[in-house]
Amino acid sequence: MTMEIKVPQLGESVAEATVAKWFKSVGEVVERDEPIVELETDKVTLEVPAAASGTLEAIIVEAGSEVEVGAVLGTIGEGNGVAAAPAAEEAPAPKPAPVEAAPEQKPAGTDKSLSPAVRKMVDEGKIDPTKITGTGKDGRLTKADVQAYLDGEQAASAEPVAAKPQPAPADERGEERVPMTRLRKRIAERLKEAQNTAAMLTTFNEVDMTNVMAARKKYQEDFQKKHDVKLGFMSFFAKACIAALKELPAVNATIDGDDVVYRNFVDLGVAVGTEQGLVVPVLRDADRKSFADIEKEIGELGRKARDGNLSMAELTGGTFTITNGGVYGSLMSTPILNPPQSGILGMHKIQPRPIAVGDAVEVRPMMYLALSYDHRIIDGAEAVTFLVRVKECIEEPDRILLGI
Repeated sequence: MTMEIKVPQLGESVAEATVAKWFKSVGEVVERDEPIVELETDKVTLEVPAAASGTLEAIIVEAGSEVEVGAVLGTIGEGNGVAAAPAAEEAPAPKPAPVEAAPEQKPAGTDKSLSPAVRKMVDEGKIDPTKITGTGKDGRLTKADVQAYLDGEQAASAEPVAAKPQPAPADERGEERVPMTRLRKRIAERLKEAQNTAAMLTTFNEVDMTNVMAARKKYQEDFQKKHDVKLGFMSFFAKACIAALKELPAVNATIDGDDVVYRNFVDLGVAVGTEQGLVVPVLRDADRKSFADIEKEIGELGRKARDGNLSMAELTGGTFTITNGGVYGSLMSTPILNPPQSGILGMHKIQPRPIAVGDAVEVRPMMYLALSYDHRIIDGAEAVTFLVRVKECIEEPDRILLGI
C-alpha cells in the first residue's frame, strides 16, 4: 500500500511553503513519525513526519520548490523498516515489485539512484557520477562523495573535469548570489509594510538600572531556588510595559479599517534572533503571569526559536513587542513596528555613564529606551508618557509590585 506525504495545515493565514530539504533519499527505509522532509514557511521551519513505516518510494517535489497546503510531496511504499540490512547479502526484500527492484540493479551513480540534492550537484558540476565511489547505503552516492570528488580527494579515480584549474579572476573580490529564504522574504515584506502603512515615529528616554540590578542581585539565589529559573531583566521590562499599557491602552491597540480595536489583554511578543532571521514568539496573557512565569516562558520560547521548533500558534498574534538590541551591544536604535501592532519597545546595552544625581555627578548603569509607535493611533504625549511610566517602574521596582 502506497501512502502519500502531504503538506500539512501550516497555520492561520499561511497557505504556502518551500521544500527546504529531504532527510531521506528514494529507496531508503523510513520509520513511522520519523522526520522525512523539512518545509519552510514565512514564519517557521517545520518537519513533516512519516505517517507510516516503509520505504521512500518517490520524491515528487524536490527541494527549493514552493508548495501549497495539501500538495503531495512524495510517497511511502511498503517495506520492512525494522531490520536495516545487517549485511549486503542479507538485505531484506520488502515485497516483489518490479518498480522497486530495478534501481537495486543499477550502479551507484546511475541517475535513478541519485537523491535530488546529489543530482543537482552532479548536474551543476557536469560530472559523470559513475566515476565516483559511493559510500552511502547500498553504495549510493552522497553529497559528501561528490564534494570530495570535486575537492580532489578522490583524485586517483577522478576525471580531468574534477582537477580542472580555476581561472584566475581579474580581481580577488568575487560575489555570490543566494536566493532569499521564504522567512527572509517575509521579514522584508513585513518591515516594508510597516514603513509604507504606519505613520511611524520613535521617541527615546533613558533609565537608571541601579535599583533593578540591586534587586536582581539580592533575590537571584532565592528566586532560582524557588522557581528553578534565573531572574532576568526581561521580566522587569515585561511587567513595566504591562503597567504602562494598562494606563495607555492606545499603545496596545490596533487599526482595523476605520476602527480602532482596543485589547483588554496583553499578548507580549518578544523578538528573538536566530540563524534564519528574526522571529517574534508571543507570550499569551502576559498581564496575568508572575515574574517566574514570564521568565520561564520567555526562556522556553527563546530556546524553541533558536532550535527552529516554534509552532505556528506561538508566532501568531501579539499586541505589543519588546526587542533587546542590547544583547548584540547596540547602544541605541529605532525598532520597526511589527504589524498590525502599534508599538514596540527597544531595549539596549547597559552602559555606565556619569549622570547628575541631585547636586552630585555619579556613574550609574544606564540604558537607552526607544518606543516606536504608529502616530495614526498614538499621540506624541501618549508615547512619551508610556516611556516615562516604564522608566519609573524600572527605576523604582516597588511600583510594579504595588501596581502604581
